[in-house]
Formats: sequence, C-alpha cells, structure tokens
Amino acid sequence: MKYFWLIILILFVSGGSYSQELRCNVSISHQKIQGANQNLFRTMQSDIYEFMNTRKWTDHVYSYDEKLKCNILIVLDEQISADEFRGSIQVQLTRPVFDSGYETTLLNIKDNDFRCQYVEFQPLEFNETSNRDNLTNILAYYAYIILGYSYDSFSLEGGTPFFDKAEAIVNNSQNSPAKGWKSFESERNRYWLVENILNRSYSDFRKCMYNYHRHGLDMMSQRAEEGRATIATSLRDLQKVFRRKPSTYILQMFFDAKADELVKVFSKSYPDERNRVVTILNEIDPSNGNKYAKIEESEEL
Repeated sequence: MKYFWLIILILFVSGGSYSQELRCNVSISHQKIQGANQNLFRTMQSDIYEFMNTRKWTDHVYSYDEKLKCNILIVLDEQISADEFRGSIQVQLTRPVFDSGYETTLLNIKDNDFRCQYVEFQPLEFNETSNRDNLTNILAYYAYIILGYSYDSFSLEGGTPFFDKAEAIVNNSQNSPAKGWKSFESERNRYWLVENILNRSYSDFRKCMYNYHRHGLDMMSQRAEEGRATIATSLRDLQKVFRRKPSTYILQMFFDAKADELVKVFSKSYPDERNRVVTILNEIDPSNGNKYAKIEESEEL
C-alpha cells in the first residue's frame, strides 16, 4: 500500500532533493564480432549503464524502490569501423501491480535500426538540441519512452511531457544519416512510435493504457471481477484504434507486451466475458489467435 501511493505521489510532486528515476539493467551481446577488443564491450556496457541510471531525466523525487525497472539488451552484429557498430536494441519495462507481488510488462520493443559510434573512455554526452551522437540520442529517446509509458499507466496521459521530449529527439535527428528516425524509412520505427502515441486520432490507446493498469490490474487484488471487467472494456478502446488504422505501430507494441498476460487474466473469467474478449482480440490481434484460443479452453468459474 505504502509503495503504491508513493509511486502515485511522484507523478505530481517535484522538489529540490533529487534521485535518479531508472533502475536499468544493461547487457551487450557481441558474439558475432570476432577478434575485437573484448574490454571495449565491457566498458561500453558500463558507460551505457551509467548514462541510463545516473542521469536525471525528470524533476521528480524517487526513492530506490520507486525507480522504474527496465532492461536494455544491445546485440551488436557488425563492427563497421574501429569505433562504429551496427545491431539491435531491445527495451523492456515493467511496473508493479498494486497490492500484489506481480509485475506487469508495459513495454517490450526491439529496434533493429541500432547504429552507433563508441570510443572507449570517451564520456557519453547527450545534447538535447541536436543529434551529435546517435548512441546517446537513442538511449535518451528510450529513457523518455520508458518514463512516458510508466506515467501513462498511473494517470491519464500523464506521460505527455516525456513523449514530447522523445519527439523532440526525433525532430532533431531528421538530418542524421542513421536509420530509425525518419517517417519514410519504415512504418515501424522510432519516428512512428512516438508519432502514434501523441497522435490525437489514436488517443484511445492511451486511455486504454491508463484504465487497463490503474483501474484494471491495480484493482484486481481487491475486486478481481471489477478489475477484469475494466480491462475488457479498455480493449474496446484498442479496437477503436485498430478500426481507424489496423497497422498502427502502438498496437503491435501493446500486444508484444500484453498477449500472454491477457490469456492469464481472462482464463479466469466467466464464459460470456471470455467470448466477448476473444472476439475483440481475434479482430485486433489475429497473429496471437492461437494464444487467445486458450482463454476459451479454460474451465468455467
């Protein structure tokens, strides 16, 4: 109880005593790069860890237990030059569910447009007004996406200031030769992720994120049926987004994080609720239809 309300409090309170916001685990896989200086990758991992975990990303006050738990996995596929690398970055974010030992996944995204320069022992510096360093721009972009997703799950559109900062990074990167920042390169990249989130045509997505977590999962420890019903209703908001544009990137992001959880939540539901939910899910996320079939196969309450 105490932990939960402290989390709520930091959404609205700022002060002069600061503590960093992220508890970010960083891993770098470099097995595909043969003959490289192995110490360089250890230093790179350490520098990225320090960048994510010691920088102040907000003006809010966090205790250690309130820090956002996230993971970054960077897989390096190629060393292009002595200090330039190409690969992918995967970002995961979880948050605790009120009055339970359960942690729900908010974000699980893999970005295949990771390319950076890294010089060992050279400090990582992020410039908010330009893209002088693609590595720190990517890291800062995802730090703000992490914050935005977390805040959106506690208050309706509470993550807007952080999504705005992520969008500013995208805008500053339009002249960058690196991929992932421009609309015409792909329909599913860093540009489109934040564009979809802030696009008012898809505002029902953010409404879903708030109700799903704050009035759905967070209620289930005390009122399971009410919380589950709210989650079921929140899926109708996703359905509205799907019917406006089925290929919207944020829908994929949602189901990459939530498909397995939805099976667990609604496998304990009543038959009519299960049927309604499965009908919606099969419409808006047909690629996970085999998973959702398990909901209908579950035993009746």
